[in-house]
Amino acid sequence: MTLSIIIVSFNARSDLERCLASLHAAAPQVSHEILLVDNRSTDGSVEVARRWPDIRVIELEANVGFARANNTGIRASTGRVLLLLNSDTIVPPGAIERLLSVLEAEPQVAVVGPRLVDGNGRAELSFGRMIGPLNEWRQQRIARSGLVESLTRQRHYPDWVSGACLLVRRSDAEAVGLLDERYFMYAEDVDFCAAIRARGRQVLFTPDVEIVHQRGRSAAAAPANTRAAYRRSQIAFYEKHHPLWAPILKVYLRVRQEI
Repeated sequence: MTLSIIIVSFNARSDLERCLASLHAAAPQVSHEILLVDNRSTDGSVEVARRWPDIRVIELEANVGFARANNTGIRASTGRVLLLLNSDTIVPPGAIERLLSVLEAEPQVAVVGPRLVDGNGRAELSFGRMIGPLNEWRQQRIARSGLVESLTRQRHYPDWVSGACLLVRRSDAEAVGLLDERYFMYAEDVDFCAAIRARGRQVLFTPDVEIVHQRGRSAAAAPANTRAAYRRSQIAFYEKHHPLWAPILKVYLRVRQEI
């Protein structure tokens, strides 16, 4: 098996249906499998997925978070290359084949991320430098500037690419122990890429492949829970990678009444 496409879903039925429909409208022309890992959805997401008999559905007994659910899918899959794909994405015809070609052309590259755009074609800043006090501020400034369009038209070897659509060699994923499950959602992609780079492997952003990402649509249903999950992941990331900064971050967030 060449490719395993792993989709994690939680109460995102409409988005999931569009995502799966796009994958079947122009199926990748390589041997592949599609695995849906459902985080105990209550909106009929599983029933939607079962309309396509080729999809392997894994129903979890609880919402275990993004990292752990992806790991469940990875362990159940067989492809030598893994595509972690958000349920709120739409995959154009030929996009997966082009993404695979980019990865296979550069043996030193372990991870490839495409250009992500919203439904109106506006680009998302889906790559960046390692999370840290200065880099978080810098990333926010760039995202709000007019530079995103031009930056996402250029090929980069960044510190990380977004887990919304992340292609990785299985050998590299397994070598770092898959995704760190201390992250319920958010920051797991940055941490995963950091672990891969620590082994001397590269992360690549390519503008030559575009994927539609309806960013934030799933999170919009529960904004307070989403903000809380982001802060927990942020603290966990700092405790792991920047332990001297972690207490300062916690004080800052308490003052702002965000934890």
